[in-house]
Amino acid sequence: MKQANPLRRAAGFTRRRTRVGLLRVRSSLLKIVQITVCAVSAYWFAEFVLGHEGPLFAATSAMIALGFGRDTRMRRTLEVALGCTLGILIGDILLSVLGTGPWQAAVVVFISLVIARFLDSGTIFSTQLGLQSLLVVLLPAPSDGVFARSADAIVGGVIALVITVLTPRDPRREPASDLRELFRELSGVLRECSLALREADATRAWHALVRARGTQQLMDAIPAALRGAREIATVSPAFRRRRGELERLRRLATQADLAMRNSRVFSRRLASVITHAALPDEAIEPLSQFLDELADAVDELGRSVAEPQQAARDRAEHVARTELAACASRLSPRTFGVTGLQGEGLILLLRPMLVDLMEGAGIDHDEAVRYLPRL
Repeated sequence: MKQANPLRRAAGFTRRRTRVGLLRVRSSLLKIVQITVCAVSAYWFAEFVLGHEGPLFAATSAMIALGFGRDTRMRRTLEVALGCTLGILIGDILLSVLGTGPWQAAVVVFISLVIARFLDSGTIFSTQLGLQSLLVVLLPAPSDGVFARSADAIVGGVIALVITVLTPRDPRREPASDLRELFRELSGVLRECSLALREADATRAWHALVRARGTQQLMDAIPAALRGAREIATVSPAFRRRRGELERLRRLATQADLAMRNSRVFSRRLASVITHAALPDEAIEPLSQFLDELADAVDELGRSVAEPQQAARDRAEHVARTELAACASRLSPRTFGVTGLQGEGLILLLRPMLVDLMEGAGIDHDEAVRYLPRL
């Protein structure tokens, strides 16, 4: 029996790792095919068209340029391709001047990294430039001439760029997925605050604050995903029609970011209000219900992002606009029977959040402000 538990744990661990590994392979299958085609094509072109013998750097440059990042963006592919090509070119030049050997390798790496940091701040660019120049010095010189490896690297980088342009992923998939998750978290924060009110639980309000703060990494990732998506939509003929949708996602992302930041302020103030019992009993249930309704409207915004069809996206966004406007029209301390500085301040904190969300749903700022009742 003592041996059974370790064996069961080992078997369970193996099953989990196998399942995760298979899912990872399935999600990366397209990228695997792209890299395989890219590397073999670059090698074939350098060998049979340019006549180079064993053009290893053509295949490696192509593989490194595509890579297994979260998504293949034009800037990243171009950055890596240029890093590989410049590294090999610098190595070839210094090799022709200094020769080979340990001290020459040290000089080449040092000079390459100095040049890399001078040209660009990207870590990928600097690493690839230094690594490729080092390999040029350490590996035997080719029989095709001093700069044959530089030509091979150019071939690999160009083919990687061509494959990136011709076979991109849907540019809206990554930012839409991230934005959908951000709206899901914002809705969860609002529902957590609603429950904290009902249960008079300040700790739960703090939990909502922690959850809202935990979205920072996601909030930081969305602008980068949108930049990559715009690059693809700009250069790829197949996805140029996505540019209007990407602009809508950019608008939503900007306002969702502001709304999430406002939710942090609201959650922190809510914890204080609950601790000091600053809300009258008759205001708790209506305000709690209001937060749930606001969360429902945020869910509709998230649904408008997730829908694959334009008509369904428009319908969900229209529903979100209607629900957000209805919430905004009631957002006054008088509506909830709230008096006192702390309670009124808590209600007022929701007003900029509603304006941000309404703007995200496509309502003009001035019109969104007019939905709010006068104070």
